[in-house]
Amino acid sequence: MSYPDEIKHLQESDREYIWHPFTQMKGWLEEDQIIIAEGRDCFLKDVYGKWYLDGVSSLWVNIHGHRKKEIDDSIRDQLGKIAHSTLLGLGNVPSIRLAEKLSGIAPKALCKVFYSDNGSTAVEVALKMAYQYWVHKGESGRNSFLSLKYGYHGDTLGAVSVGGIDIFHAAFGPLLFKTYKAPAPYCYRCEFGKTGGSCGQECLHELENIMGKHAAGIAAVIIEPLVQAAGGMIVWPEGYLKGVRALCDRYNVLLIADEVATGFGRTGKMFACEHEAVVPDIMCISKGLTNGYLPLAVTLATKEIFNAFLGEFSELKTFFHGHSYTGNPLACAAALASIGIFEKEHTLQNMTDTIALLESELADVSELPHVGDVRNKGLMAGIELVRDKSSGEPYAWEEKVGWRVAYKAREEGVLIRPLGNVIVIMPPLSISVELLKRLMGVIKKSIAAATNS
Repeated sequence: MSYPDEIKHLQESDREYIWHPFTQMKGWLEEDQIIIAEGRDCFLKDVYGKWYLDGVSSLWVNIHGHRKKEIDDSIRDQLGKIAHSTLLGLGNVPSIRLAEKLSGIAPKALCKVFYSDNGSTAVEVALKMAYQYWVHKGESGRNSFLSLKYGYHGDTLGAVSVGGIDIFHAAFGPLLFKTYKAPAPYCYRCEFGKTGGSCGQECLHELENIMGKHAAGIAAVIIEPLVQAAGGMIVWPEGYLKGVRALCDRYNVLLIADEVATGFGRTGKMFACEHEAVVPDIMCISKGLTNGYLPLAVTLATKEIFNAFLGEFSELKTFFHGHSYTGNPLACAAALASIGIFEKEHTLQNMTDTIALLESELADVSELPHVGDVRNKGLMAGIELVRDKSSGEPYAWEEKVGWRVAYKAREEGVLIRPLGNVIVIMPPLSISVELLKRLMGVIKKSIAAATNS
């Protein structure tokens, strides 16, 4: 097969065999698609040899750039020893070393590590762990959870049950268990009609009202601290996170922090909870954990949670949950190398200039006539597009205005993936000032072109 014939075969085989996630396949089958063949630093190369700037870190997982030597070498070294062994009844060296490392960098008191495979399963573990904790404490009636509107915690049924995005979750309604939903601190579209100067954190008061009425039946509150990513890059006002922690303490309810998207430097600190010195009872991490090399997730818990599961064999206090690839040595080796790069390259300290540049560029983009709101925390940002700037009237989702922007950016050599009318900016933390300027320049140009402004 000649090279063009091989590309044609790949395109036809993709259409014939692959069912892509979160993709309307009718459109996929009708459109020309990009097939990635290679990656380097902040760039991806397609099968035609064209390079693209990876503006969303390959769905938010790539922290240090593609083909990072230290991680490549770590995986090769581990391959020379063993690729996989189970953690059911056995230990393995990389999983032990990684657990020790994670307990050292996580918020204090989170010292017990439970491995799984991805963000959804990390959340599933957390929900089951929280419920069973209360059973062992003699409170079997705590069989529900409290979460936020616009929340997204993954796609397994437990994770969907605590989610709050109708367009993603409504189809599975009959399969889900009951949860309580509180208003999100979505300041641009405040549910209470408040604006900056008049806000009294009514959303937090409503959260308290729900907890006050139902705390005896709630196992945990689950949140995405500081940024509700898949909900539209909703950035919380200062103090809300700390307020949630205080309410959980007041009503004796566990707090689960889903840091799958916000963890590993995305917000400017290793974990988002650190911004307000909040320590959750359980924390979920994944995505950036291995720099996107291999699937790996972790649910961290306090010793108080762990100790509730200690008992005699006959008491059945075992946490009955596990996965075939739990604590996979290759994935753990990749994670260890990725955390080592944070230390070696002073990643968090070096983000100061890029965060400042991003905020400056966002301020410039906010002047466009169809940009209703811009928001960020660290290098997590969203640009919300609107039909009418003065009223905030949104575009209908069927108009695919976000995707129109993404297609324009693609023509300019930049890959982004919107969330409805929100343009997501989530580049690798290692992105240079020069590349970030290029990214933002293309996004601004693409918004103007797609909205005829």
